[in-house]
Amino acid sequence: MSLSEVDSVVAATVGCAGMLPAFAALEAGKTLALANKEVIVMSGHLLMEAARRNNGVIIPIDSEPSAIWQCLEGEVSDPARLIITASGGAFRDRSWSSLHDVTPQQALQHPTWDMGDKITIDSATLMNKAFEVIESRWLFDIPFERIDVTIHRQSIVHSMVEFSDGSLKAQLGPTSMGQPIQHALFHPEAHQIKIYRNLML
Repeated sequence: MSLSEVDSVVAATVGCAGMLPAFAALEAGKTLALANKEVIVMSGHLLMEAARRNNGVIIPIDSEPSAIWQCLEGEVSDPARLIITASGGAFRDRSWSSLHDVTPQQALQHPTWDMGDKITIDSATLMNKAFEVIESRWLFDIPFERIDVTIHRQSIVHSMVEFSDGSLKAQLGPTSMGQPIQHALFHPEAHQIKIYRNLML
């Protein structure tokens, strides 16, 4: 990671296994394309400090923080509020009292995204959304009270940013990780690579 010919490092391992590689990339002043949200949840202030100290850059690959990142690119004004969308997960239409007998197999039936088992379970319990709130707090240096979560069942709007004049910017896209990954890998350029389907509004 410290080799001079390395420009960017993708941290895509799950859990705390990604901690040391992420810090090593930032200590070497590299651009860190971060898909591992647990690392920033566990050590957000330390990770951001490592980036500042070494002129490193963190670009989120997670779809909702990536959407916020894209909404803020080129903006000179600080955001008044971040609005992170949530599909609601597999049990979004169930009452609280009916959740006592749900099964792991039911939790894995996500209504809009096709993901790995762990993140799908975390989505069903909304733990994944809590991770994204913490992730966004550190990435965008904004207090928790200015981060909201709203249910958006179609998962087309990935996140929104509200500014002090009341205007909103939103990032829309299909339920595919292709665009956030592409954005992180090619930043600051946009490449026309058909790795995800077009959005039909």
